[in-house]
Amino acid sequence: MTKIMTTTIIGLLMTSLLLSSSGWAIAADNTRTPIKHVVVIFQENISYDHYFGTYPNAVNPPGEPNFTSLANTPQSNGLTPALLTHNPNLYNPFRLDPKHPGNLITCDEDHNYKDEQEAYNGGLLDKFVQFTGIGEVDNGVVKCGSGTNGNLTMGYYDGNTVTGLWNYAQHFAMSDNSFDTEFGPSTPGAVDLISGETGGATDGNIGGGAVIGDPDAAFDDCSGSTTVAMTGKNIGDILNEKGITWGWFEGGFKPTGTTSGGKAICGATTPRTATDNVQIAAYSAHHEPFQYYQSTSNPHHLAPTSVSMIGQTDQANHQYDLSDFWNAVNAGNMPAVSFLKAARAQDGHPANSDPLDEQVFLASTINKLENTPEWSSTAVFILYDDSDGWYDHAKPPIVNHSNDPANDAAICAGHPNLGDQTDRCGHGPRQPLLVVSPYAKSNFISHSESDQTSVGKFILDNWHLNLDDNASFMSHANSIENMFDFDSHNHTPKVFLDNMTGEVTSIVPAL
Repeated sequence: MTKIMTTTIIGLLMTSLLLSSSGWAIAADNTRTPIKHVVVIFQENISYDHYFGTYPNAVNPPGEPNFTSLANTPQSNGLTPALLTHNPNLYNPFRLDPKHPGNLITCDEDHNYKDEQEAYNGGLLDKFVQFTGIGEVDNGVVKCGSGTNGNLTMGYYDGNTVTGLWNYAQHFAMSDNSFDTEFGPSTPGAVDLISGETGGATDGNIGGGAVIGDPDAAFDDCSGSTTVAMTGKNIGDILNEKGITWGWFEGGFKPTGTTSGGKAICGATTPRTATDNVQIAAYSAHHEPFQYYQSTSNPHHLAPTSVSMIGQTDQANHQYDLSDFWNAVNAGNMPAVSFLKAARAQDGHPANSDPLDEQVFLASTINKLENTPEWSSTAVFILYDDSDGWYDHAKPPIVNHSNDPANDAAICAGHPNLGDQTDRCGHGPRQPLLVVSPYAKSNFISHSESDQTSVGKFILDNWHLNLDDNASFMSHANSIENMFDFDSHNHTPKVFLDNMTGEVTSIVPAL
């Protein structure tokens, strides 16, 4: 008996030590769904109609990638014949032809917090040209700057340009009813993605205590002079508390040097290889949301201590260069939750990127992921940080009002629903949301309302976590699980794309 008891005690102690040393893996494996790896690809500045307004119907002119929809493709809430020919705005929507100079690398439209609200004109949706239009298309040529007529905001691409995204929508799941959590530019969208809470900001470009502009992160050596620090918890803090591996991986995060004072220098550039081969500064400090929070920041852009520590807490503090993601994947150390941010040349942001260079990034990334052992338990979410002010015909549901006369327009009028914090009006403009996964429904369009924080809600729910912040949009976000099929044994096949044309190169049945 004594020997048995001794053996049992030793076994329990060994199990305890094993649990302690491998607690990250055990916690990561304890999921509510079959998904063990979430990859969030967070792109830049696109409205739904700008990319999917005429989905699934493309013009298919000679010399451009062909797109023909699959049989039984569901109906998308897109641009109707009436909206295309008798639009209430000053100009009708029009197709941006990629063969015309400048139709790919366009102007950056006005996407300020209040200007976006004004474009909706209290729900009439007829003032986009006046309030968000910056550029002009004249005889097929894009012009930017003062004196332009603002019609560029009405421009859209179809399946002959954003061919890859349309093919992902054909073979996996997409939403046509997902919105920017709040009105405004990149910083609010990035912060909402990880916390759903733009209130509690200190210093910098804020209105009523909430971030409404594009200040850089306070805890980042590569930030400019205008910065903001965020208080409260983000999803990284919660994942850390439960020992779940995660990381934010951004192009250009790895420093190119240090100053005499020991600060990181972010001098990396990357080319637009699909268009003009121009070198673009890779890193943007206001695109890295975890750097706004001291708890999850890596101010000096320190490298991970080893590949095996990627996803765990060390000097990098879960903030990495994009190359570190692939180092981890290739070593069989893919984190449970990974946020991927392309270098600026490939993030889709007008003026510094374009649909074709974005397509190179998306298709290359997903092709690689589909070839990993982890693919069978992976879900990839593709979504965007803001709309850039591009026209979209769907009126956003205002789930949180704001009554700041300096920063809010008629569509937002009312007392804030989420506490007493003003300048957090949302939802904002409609944006694309796609799910690429063996468990994603194929050729499926979700019409259920969602927003950027719905992705965070999926992560929290999947790992049995809770944000515990009633003022956060994430605490009230709608589920996006209807885009998945977790019950069927017939998993969605792998779909490989040509990263230059976006056309399907092969379809491999799931095991």
